[in-house]
Amino acid sequence: MRSTANNGGYRDRRSMKHVLDNVHGYIYLDPLFLQFIDTEQFQRLRDLKQLGLTHMVYPGAAHSRFEHSLGVYWLAGEAVNKINFYQGQELGIEEFDRNTVKLAGLLHDIGHGPFSHMFEREFLPRVLDGYEWSHEDMSLKMIEYIVDKHCIDIDSAILKTAKEMILASSEHGPEKSMTEKRFLYDIVANGRTEIDVDKFDYIVRDSRACGIGSGFQFERLMETMRVMDDEICYRANEYLTLHKLFATRADLHRTVYTHPKVKAIELMVVDALCYANADLGIAASIQKPSEFWKLDDSILKWIETSDSDSPSLKEAKNLIQRIRKRDLYQYCNQFSVPKDKLENFKDITPQDIICSQKSGGVTLKEEDVAVSTVKIDLTHGRMNPLERQVGFYQDYDSSEKFRIPDDRISHLLPRFFQDRIVRVYAKKPELVEAVAEAFENYQVKTYGCKAQVHATPDKKKARKQLEYQYQTDRQ
Repeated sequence: MRSTANNGGYRDRRSMKHVLDNVHGYIYLDPLFLQFIDTEQFQRLRDLKQLGLTHMVYPGAAHSRFEHSLGVYWLAGEAVNKINFYQGQELGIEEFDRNTVKLAGLLHDIGHGPFSHMFEREFLPRVLDGYEWSHEDMSLKMIEYIVDKHCIDIDSAILKTAKEMILASSEHGPEKSMTEKRFLYDIVANGRTEIDVDKFDYIVRDSRACGIGSGFQFERLMETMRVMDDEICYRANEYLTLHKLFATRADLHRTVYTHPKVKAIELMVVDALCYANADLGIAASIQKPSEFWKLDDSILKWIETSDSDSPSLKEAKNLIQRIRKRDLYQYCNQFSVPKDKLENFKDITPQDIICSQKSGGVTLKEEDVAVSTVKIDLTHGRMNPLERQVGFYQDYDSSEKFRIPDDRISHLLPRFFQDRIVRVYAKKPELVEAVAEAFENYQVKTYGCKAQVHATPDKKKARKQLEYQYQTDRQ
């Protein structure tokens, strides 16, 4: 996809650099944005894998936030150009608008921590006692730090607006009372409909990297975007394309991002980072951009090769070495929370599981069990985002926007839009049977029956017992 819409013609590319991207083809980089790209803080994104630890299960998922950020930058510019080509005169789109949207796309992930969202959602809350931190807020601090450190010459109004656009989809985002060109804030991080170029890029990029086919075509949506009442709307016959966007995202969450083994590795890395935090001050780095930018995925290698005699670092190192040897926390089983129980669902803890253990040969402790609760939806909880949030128009001559309920499109589309899956892991292989049985007891106690679909395989229980016995005999 090549951009032809910029004040009615091609941009002068003599002053640009270009890179060949495996998703979008050639991406052209303006000098304004190269000021940010050619800094050590932005180059750090090369050392942050887009999917965190997923590459340990899907080997191809080794792409970085660097290439994703370039992809979002490019699509953000293409989106503005498409809208400008068809409606630029009536909307008053200017070079300032193009630059702010592209800058927001380029820098939207500059404040990301290591290992994808695991750092902010699982590690930091544990070591900082529930302290709320978001990579979007950190992105704003990193942008200010980069501008000051590298004396970047940029219009302060462009910088301010780009930072507001980065926060547009977060709960800390700008006030929704903005009245001028509000649609521009929906291109990179759409807080209204969740349809944005960030998702366009990562859904296609992640699917390709993991070797998973995807029928989602963002190009169709880019061609039919139209601004009506300061909102980006789509042609009605693209309803199923938009549904495919949300369905593909949900499928990636189920089969890739929250794969049982991926979650097992994440649980182990969180434990390792918690052990190492006291010695390395990992969490403290979030307070200063000058320290935060030095933090990336290589921290595991640093821990693994450390010569420190610290007991905590030794525990962390042991966990990382277990991951290398594929001695993972053992997935015991899972169940999907019944639909009628979702409203008042409370997170299940290891304490809940061990309190459900009946008499047996092993007495479980809280530190023997790990619980992962996964929520998968279409971005709006139990609501259908298309039915209530997204504006449609009939054809290119239409001047009226409207919402479309699912039943006007197909009776095959889902009627419920959220899954919550509870998974339980044994931290030691010899405890698989005891943890699995305690988990089943918990389900019976809570729901009156076993909610899980499959029993924990007897052969897995027996194999883990034999492996443990073999290791014990060798010692």
